Amino acid sequence: MKKVVKFGGSSLASAEQFKKVGDIIHADADRKFVVPSAPGKRFDKDTKVTDMLYGCYEMAEKNHDFTAAIAKIEARYQEIIDGLGLDLDLTPEFNKIIDNFKKKAGSHYAASRGEYLNGIIMANYLGYEFVDPAEAIRFNEAGAFDAELTNKLLSKRLEDVERAVIPGFYGAMEDGTVQTFSRGGSDITGSIVAKAVQADVYENWTDVSGFMVADPRIIDKPEGIEMITYSELRELSYMGASVLHEDAIFPVRKEGIPINIKNTNAPQDAGTWIVGHTCQKSKYTITGIAGKKGFASINIEKDQMNSEVGFGRKVLQVFEEYGISFEHMPSGIDTLSVMVHQSEFEEKEQNVLSGINKAVNPDHIDIQTDLGLIAVVGRGMKATRGTAGRIFSALAHANVNVRMIDQGSSELNIIIGVDNDDFETAIKAIYAIFVETRI
Repeated sequence: MKKVVKFGGSSLASAEQFKKVGDIIHADADRKFVVPSAPGKRFDKDTKVTDMLYGCYEMAEKNHDFTAAIAKIEARYQEIIDGLGLDLDLTPEFNKIIDNFKKKAGSHYAASRGEYLNGIIMANYLGYEFVDPAEAIRFNEAGAFDAELTNKLLSKRLEDVERAVIPGFYGAMEDGTVQTFSRGGSDITGSIVAKAVQADVYENWTDVSGFMVADPRIIDKPEGIEMITYSELRELSYMGASVLHEDAIFPVRKEGIPINIKNTNAPQDAGTWIVGHTCQKSKYTITGIAGKKGFASINIEKDQMNSEVGFGRKVLQVFEEYGISFEHMPSGIDTLSVMVHQSEFEEKEQNVLSGINKAVNPDHIDIQTDLGLIAVVGRGMKATRGTAGRIFSALAHANVNVRMIDQGSSELNIIIGVDNDDFETAIKAIYAIFVETRI
């Protein structure tokens, strides 16, 4: 077998954590390709190295003296090197970084150095080959990831490599300019590498034992999810479940490569398996619950709306014109609601409302604010009668007023809109009816 293993920042925050990672990798000879993040927090009030680099580069951009700031970063890495007993000197690398900071190499370059330096240490510690992703992970001139070219270049680069460390989070444009993914992008790198080497498994190691059925900040010790499909994960990730970067799914999904979310601090735990399809039934009717607060609903009413061709398109065109994306759009015969992020809408609300009036001449427009959206997701919902009824019964017993309902045609998820103030209560009620009572 061939495994790609990615380790998050908390898994590599100190020499002690590095040793745990080393033990995990050496425990399985199939773990041949390692994707490290930058060092994360060692304790609650600590600072992530990536944030230190951002701060340091900001000083450089303003032509301020950043000597002390860069020395602190160097000390963080030296602490790891010393703790591992390595004969490794990163001084030449830091000299290059200092020089490039002075030349204003860009914030993407600055942020990427956290993974780059940690990759050098990891390769030295394991005795693996170091592969700089800037060689093979490509972004176009607009800064967008080029998946096709990357797969071609990376597959060739790793073709004859037996074992390698490939830092996460960044690549480069054709001219060599470093470009990063969004925060959490090391997950994406791991997925890209897994596709390039045609891995059998992509293991993503973090500080939790996989996905939970609900947010542990809301539910005390929620049950874990043993297996979840890519489609279910997409729904949960989009609505706030943040164990894995949602874009990390795409490269491996088409290849049928499963992802296993594992805990560096509890490697014996099975974690969560993410697969394309499965005949295994989920433990409960639902697979998971996730949600976000801070939405607004723009409710539009007009008689015989359903007979007016292009009505919905005209409405959405107004939102597009002002750069506002919509989340959901439930509708009736004479009504249409557009759910948007309230913070985005507030700045342009009068322009948008004026635009809607001009575009479709509605009879009435009403705005509801301070809404939370909750996604109840599960492949088992389609085959289980009365799932929606149980959800709304649980919410009614918890005195939660449902402001919006939207169910996808796949019957994989039900989206419920509630007041922000009822958000946590609603999640607790849904969790209780499906998990605690095992309905």
